[in-house]
Amino acid sequence: MFKIGSIFIPVTNIEKSAAWYEKYLGAKKIDSWEDGAGFYLPIGSSQLALVKVETVQPTEFNMKRNQKNSYYNFVVDDIETAHRHFKDNGVAATSIDAFGEMKFFDFFDLDGNPLSVVNEVAGSSFHSDNVRKMQELNLLF
Repeated sequence: MFKIGSIFIPVTNIEKSAAWYEKYLGAKKIDSWEDGAGFYLPIGSSQLALVKVETVQPTEFNMKRNQKNSYYNFVVDDIETAHRHFKDNGVAATSIDAFGEMKFFDFFDLDGNPLSVVNEVAGSSFHSDNVRKMQELNLLF
């Protein structure tokens, strides 16, 4: 019944940010409006919207011990290649870290928004293949 439609990212300059997201994430513009622009990514069905704000807004929340967590992440099959893509292009990125078998890092857009990247872990309940199986089972019942 429900699926994620769009992720909204606050940016202070739509034109510059749109070009940045197109260049570094391969985002393709769907349309724009007075204070925003919508995109799709080459893979997946969720859309990405850039929304103009006057000042930088938080895109993460504090967890225990002041540890921060992004509201969303981007999934990649090859995290080392994704990390190298940003580093080779001068995009600020943290080092790759691990949580069990899952690896992750953050990179930062023109407004300093931290954007999280994670790899898919084969066999994990959260792997897209396993989630798809659960979705298909639920459609049968």
